[in-house]
Amino acid sequence: MIRAGVLIMMAALFGAVPPAFAQESVAVRAPLVKELPADPKADAWSKAAVSEFPLSPQVHWPTRILEVTAQSVKVRALQDGQRVAVLLEYADPSQDPDDAAALEFMVGDKKAHFAHGQPMAQVEGGPVNIWYWKNKDNKGVDMSAKGFGTLKIQEQQDVKATGVYENGTWKVMFTRDLSTSDVAHDAQFKPGEFTNIAFAIWDGKKLESGDLKEKGSQKAVSSWWYFRAEPAADYSGYLYAMLAFGIAAALEFVVVRKLRKGSRT
Repeated sequence: MIRAGVLIMMAALFGAVPPAFAQESVAVRAPLVKELPADPKADAWSKAAVSEFPLSPQVHWPTRILEVTAQSVKVRALQDGQRVAVLLEYADPSQDPDDAAALEFMVGDKKAHFAHGQPMAQVEGGPVNIWYWKNKDNKGVDMSAKGFGTLKIQEQQDVKATGVYENGTWKVMFTRDLSTSDVAHDAQFKPGEFTNIAFAIWDGKKLESGDLKEKGSQKAVSSWWYFRAEPAADYSGYLYAMLAFGIAAALEFVVVRKLRKGSRT
């Protein structure tokens, strides 16, 4: 069991978790609902399934720190057939203007490292789509990258985000259309298909030195996991079963009727 867990973690680093494993707890699922929650505190979120993912300090870029505030992040997701909403929930001892959070997705079919699509020995490097939120602005920013130092804000902004801080916990909600016209830079979500997702958290507390505790590449990050917009429920199997039952019942009625007629003659 431990060996399987290690294999999942290693494969997740490069977005290569097999579909069989993706069916388990390594996936964030967004079931279909009639209406998306209006804010991070909406009651609908309490009914959404939650997945929790470990976070660790970013170590793939020279400017790094050894410890981070956020040790894990809880993730929920919902979609209404047109738009998707993703809720991040994580502990933070204080609310600061520079507190921030982000989601990251691969763009297209090309594999990318979770560190901004940074080229690695095993991975050439591919484009990634980053949804960014900072408490100071309390809004979403649609960004793209293909390796460290290439992060840029997209001309076409499709992401919205808002955060709420309460009792030492941040709840940050991101929303966007399942598909956009900017296919070259945006992740596209097709119900029923898995795509890779990663998370980043910054504790924006100001230290006595005046520096921020976490900023830029100094942050808490996850490896790649999986995200799936769930397709609409398919009840065709039940309809076929009911139809088959109806046909069988009709045939039985006909046979019984013929047998009764035969016995009378």
